[in-house]
Amino acid sequence: MNLYGIRAIYRFEMARTGRTLMQSILSPVISTTLYFVVFGAIGARITSIDGVSYTAFLIPGLVMLSLLMQSVSNASFGIYFPKFVGTIYEVHSAPLSYLEIITGYVGAAATKAIVVGLIILATARVFVDYSIAHPAVMILFLLMTTVAFSLFGFIIGIWADNFEKLQVVPLMIITPLTFLGGSFYSVHMLPPFWQRVTLFNPVVYLISGFRWSFYGIADVNVGISIAATLLFLVLCLGAVWLIFRTGWRLKA
Repeated sequence: MNLYGIRAIYRFEMARTGRTLMQSILSPVISTTLYFVVFGAIGARITSIDGVSYTAFLIPGLVMLSLLMQSVSNASFGIYFPKFVGTIYEVHSAPLSYLEIITGYVGAAATKAIVVGLIILATARVFVDYSIAHPAVMILFLLMTTVAFSLFGFIIGIWADNFEKLQVVPLMIITPLTFLGGSFYSVHMLPPFWQRVTLFNPVVYLISGFRWSFYGIADVNVGISIAATLLFLVLCLGAVWLIFRTGWRLKA
C-alpha cells in the first residue's frame, strides 16, 4: 500500500477546501441557518412529529441533505478537474494502484462532507436542543453515507465530459430525491399509496436510519436502512472497479 501516494492525493484535495472556504463550509451553514429560520416559523404551527418537536425533527434530514450534496460534489469535481486539465495521466503514471487512487479521492471527499455535517450539527444546537440516542449508529450512517455517495460522485466525475453534466445528477436527481425522502416530514404522514411509492426512493432509508440514531423513531426498520445503504455502497464499489478495469472515460 503506497501510503505516501494516498496522502499526497488526500492532502491536495483537502487543501482545495481552504481555497474554496465560502463554497465548501460557509455556504452549507448559511443554507442550514435559513432552513431553521423558515421552518422554525412553520414549527410554531406543528407541535411535534412522533413525540419530537418539529425543529428537532428537521435536524437529521438537513444534515443528510448536506452530506449527500457535499459528498457527491466534492468527489465528482475532485476527479473531473484532473480530467479537464489533463493531469489525470500523471495520476495514472504514478506508482499507485486503482484502490489507492480511489482511497485518496474518496477519502478526502468523505472527510470534507463529514466536517460539514458536524458543523451543521453544531449550528443546529444554536436553534434547538436535541439529543443523540444512538451515537454509534449515527457515526455508522455518517461513514456509510459519505463513502457511498463519494463513490457515486466519483463515478459522476468520470462520466461527465463538461461542467454542465457535472451538475445534472446532483441538481436533477439527488436533490429532488432528498426533498421527497422524508427530510422535512414523516413518510407516515402521507396517504397509504404514496407511502408505498416513497419506499422506492433510496434516500428514504438513509434519512430514516439516521433519524432513528437521534430519536429512536424511523419510517423504515433501521436494519433495513443499514442493509440498503450497504447495498448501495457495494454497487458503487463494483461500478468504480469496473470503470478502472476497463478504463472507461479515463484512457480516451
